[in-house]
Amino acid sequence: MKTILIVDDEQKIREVLSSYLVHAGYRTLEAGTGKEALDIHRKEAVDFIILDLMLPDYSGEEVCREIRRQSAVPILMLTAKVEERHRLEGLSIGADDYVIKPFSPREIVARVQAILRRSANDLLAERISYNDGDLVVDTRTKTVCKAGQPVHLTPIEYRLIQILARNPGRPFSRGELVEKLFGLDYSGDERTIDQHIKNLRNKVETDPKKPTYLQTVFGVGYRFEGGRS
Repeated sequence: MKTILIVDDEQKIREVLSSYLVHAGYRTLEAGTGKEALDIHRKEAVDFIILDLMLPDYSGEEVCREIRRQSAVPILMLTAKVEERHRLEGLSIGADDYVIKPFSPREIVARVQAILRRSANDLLAERISYNDGDLVVDTRTKTVCKAGQPVHLTPIEYRLIQILARNPGRPFSRGELVEKLFGLDYSGDERTIDQHIKNLRNKVETDPKKPTYLQTVFGVGYRFEGGRS
């Protein structure tokens, strides 16, 4: 049974989400502050985190950054901030998805299920090396290495590079990538993909401003380029 950590300072929200998630077959843990969330994450085997941005002690961004230093556990952010820059900031520090308040508990359950399902699926059953070993994607160990060094990726980033690397040279639209990552029922902004690509470039490209692997196809989306070795 997967364990979901719900982090929100509003007890009613925690209780409602917990009820829906338990009904969907998950075990839930609750935290009302950032400190409680970090303590639980250190002590418990958590499979997914639902994280509110507005907490009474630490901000959700601070909690997300700290968790990302230790773990690639999927994180879904809850935010009342509707501006695009706030959503992009959350994605840039390692969140896998976001939902704007007010929200439907059923939507939260659907997002959790979709992210966990896609995180568990292997798109590649092989070790693929590019440009004489400069970049290696290995799903047997679920690792990515750049210049011989392991690269720490979030589950969504890992899934995204698998999709692209499996189809070198093929352009993918943002809509296609959203569907493969989040499913047909995803109702968020397709531009979410841009931030995930930016994060990936910062991690796997020698010069993120002049990407070798993750290339923009203007008017379409993105494609992966790289000679297999």
